[in-house]
Amino acid sequence: MDTRWRRRPRRLDPRVADALVALGLFVLLVLSFGVAVRAGQRPVDAWAWVLGILMTAPYAVHRRAPWLALTVTLLALVAFSLLHYAPYPGVSAFALLFGLALHGRRRDSLLALGATVGAFCLAIAAQPAGVVSPSDVISTLLATAVAWLAGDNLRQRRLRWAAIEERARLLEREREDRDRAAVTAERLRIARELHDVVAHSMSVIAVQAGVGSHVIATDPTAARDALAVIESTSRGALTEMRRMLGVLRQDGETAMHPMPGLADIPRLVAETRRTGVGVTVSSTGDGASLPAGLDLAAYRVVQEALTNVLKHGGPVAHVHIACSEETVDLEVLDEGPARRPRRGDVPESDVGVAPGAGQGLVGMRERVELYGGSFEAGPRPGGGFRVHATLPYAVQTP
Repeated sequence: MDTRWRRRPRRLDPRVADALVALGLFVLLVLSFGVAVRAGQRPVDAWAWVLGILMTAPYAVHRRAPWLALTVTLLALVAFSLLHYAPYPGVSAFALLFGLALHGRRRDSLLALGATVGAFCLAIAAQPAGVVSPSDVISTLLATAVAWLAGDNLRQRRLRWAAIEERARLLEREREDRDRAAVTAERLRIARELHDVVAHSMSVIAVQAGVGSHVIATDPTAARDALAVIESTSRGALTEMRRMLGVLRQDGETAMHPMPGLADIPRLVAETRRTGVGVTVSSTGDGASLPAGLDLAAYRVVQEALTNVLKHGGPVAHVHIACSEETVDLEVLDEGPARRPRRGDVPESDVGVAPGAGQGLVGMRERVELYGGSFEAGPRPGGGFRVHATLPYAVQTP
């Protein structure tokens, strides 16, 4: 059965429990009133009943007023002994000392132990001759020590259990915080992937749709070419979406194709050129040995930079990739929005907003900083826009 549905037992109110214990102690004392009266002792009378109440009732308030309870009990105990009543009422003092050691501080309980021992010594000394034997003295002192040790030991165990439970709660809270942080990080990663997969393809589709709507009446061939680009781009986006969802599901039903990297830059450039943007590429070094995560991050930076060029940039984009033994250096430049007309131009309102106003630059910066790299993006002094990122090999995240 699920433990969540188990009903926790209701705990008895401590005040009720203490009152019941006090009543039990009084009943036990009353039962002892029937013992035989020895020489020098006096039988139980009304004052014995009053003192019996004063010795047992304070247990009911020992948590709230420990010193008051101890004082009243011990004074009543000493008075009971000085009046030489027949029964020897030690049980109520033992119980009270146990309760004080259990529910109070150790320093206070040690003081209560000393006061109780002193009261018992006085009560024993006040007994008539021949009533108390050496064994009675030893057993009384031992019982007093056992009552204190039992209460103090149980208190220490409760404190240890409380500390263990608190530590368990803290560990559970930390685990929940880590889980929430992991879920948040995974959501951000998925959001970045979705943005990178969708943004470039949707920008290409938006541009080509605008071209088609502008030339469909005057140049059916150009419109047909635009539709062909839309078809191939949308198919590619769907394929990459399925690939990413397959990685997220990890159920074996979807083919686990490798994620794109710098080796796929030529294909990305070819797709961008089909929109009418001229792209030049220069690369140095060998990027074949890049770690998979860093390779994907570098590809996404170039992809998003070309998407921004497609939306807002000039007629030509320049991509520079430099792979050294320690870093990957990426730079994408364009010549600015003041450009000559070309096939594929559409009004800016049909494509997007101003450069840097969306989530593209934020996503690029997050990817680069995730790998401990540096990122810069901004207008060029002579016009156009520049995106520059440096990704080091050494700082990696799992």
